[in-house]
Amino acid sequence: MPAMLGESDFHAALEPLSAYEKAAKDGALDPRCIPQHLDAPPPIGDDIPYPAYSEDEHQIWQFLYQRQRRLLPGRACRDFVTGISLLGLSEDRIPALSQVSRQLEKATGWRVARIPGLLHERDFFSLLAQRIFPSTDYIRGRHELNYTPAPDLFHDVFGHLPMLTHPDFADFYQLFGKAALHAEGQDRVSLERLHWFTVEFGLIYEEGQLRIFGSGALSSSEEVEHALSDKVTVYPFEVERVIHQDYDVWHLQDVLFVLDSFEQLKTEFLRWTHERHLL
Repeated sequence: MPAMLGESDFHAALEPLSAYEKAAKDGALDPRCIPQHLDAPPPIGDDIPYPAYSEDEHQIWQFLYQRQRRLLPGRACRDFVTGISLLGLSEDRIPALSQVSRQLEKATGWRVARIPGLLHERDFFSLLAQRIFPSTDYIRGRHELNYTPAPDLFHDVFGHLPMLTHPDFADFYQLFGKAALHAEGQDRVSLERLHWFTVEFGLIYEEGQLRIFGSGALSSSEEVEHALSDKVTVYPFEVERVIHQDYDVWHLQDVLFVLDSFEQLKTEFLRWTHERHLL
C-alpha cells in the first residue's frame, strides 16, 4: 500500500518546478549546480582575500577575456562595455574581487561578496536585496573553456558586474532580490523566467539596433554570436509574455526579448511586483 502524503508533501508536489529543478528531476543536473546554503556571512569587499592563482589560471582568464572582447563590438550594449572600463577589468590577470567591489560601490553602491559556489535562492536573493552581488573566486578549467554548467568568476565578474554599474539596471536588480524573497508558487517560477530573459539573456535596442546586455550571452562565445542571429525569435519585452515563456538551461536560446530601455525594465518590473504584492 503506498504511503500517504502529508499536507506539506502534497503542496510540495504541486509546487511549480523551476528550469533547474526540472533538469535535476530528469537526472541531468551537474553536481556543481546543486545550490548551497551559506553557513556564515560571506566576506564582502575589502574582507575578500585574493587567492593564490596559478599562472595557468591567469592564462585561462586572459584567453576568455580576449575572446569575448573580440566578439563584443556590434553585439554588446554600450553600457556593458562602459562597465568593463569602470570596473577596471583587464586581460592581464584575474581581478581581485575586493578591488572590483570598490569600483562597483563607487558607481552604484553595490558591493561584491565571495561565495563558495551556486547559492540557494534564498541566500542569493537576500544578498541582492542588500545591493550585494555574490561571486565565486575560482575559474573554470581548460576542458570547459567553451561551456561550463557551473558558476565561475569569469561568468560572475565579466558577465554580471559590468551591468551593475548602470543605475537603472542596478536598481532593478535590487528590487528583483527583494521581490524574490517573498515569492511563492507560480510567482517564484515567473521571477526565474524574468531573471533568465533579462539578467542572463536580455536584449535592448540602441539607436534602432539589437544589442545584448544579458550576462549568460555576453560571457559565452557561442551565445553571444547566436543571440543576434536569424535563428532566434525576438519579441518586445512584456512581463506577462516573459513569465509564460519556458526555456531549457542546457541549449542555445531560440526565443529572446528586447527592451526599449533599462528604465522600461525597472518601471515594468515595479508595476508587476506591486500587482502581485511582492513589493
